[in-house]
Amino acid sequence: QVQLVESGGGLVQAGGSLRLSCAASGLTFGSAAMGWFRQAPGKERESVAAISSSGGFTYYADSVKGRFTISRDNAKNTVYLQMNSLKPEDTAIYYCAAKIGRSSMSPTEYHYWGQGTQVTVSS
Repeated sequence: QVQLVESGGGLVQAGGSLRLSCAASGLTFGSAAMGWFRQAPGKERESVAAISSSGGFTYYADSVKGRFTISRDNAKNTVYLQMNSLKPEDTAIYYCAAKIGRSSMSPTEYHYWGQGTQVTVSS
């Protein structure tokens, strides 16, 4: 049974930083591409960042490029999202997801999802 457990969310002031973690179990982590997605109230789920199984390739939404960094530690079965220079519009529930095969920024291609962690950025 695949489990993805996010942590690290919280309340932060605009301009601040947070680091999200997603611990995976029940899958061959080193073979899985990982992604971070977010959903704000009343909005559709959107892609934030993705990383290939080896960590050699990363992708970002234009809205977070230069501020967020996705990384992974395959020895720890964990993927991270470092978020800097946070803005109120970054407020959302953040989800990590896993897929077998190539990395993708499309949420419909992901097979497994975590429960999400709330990030709230105050102005």
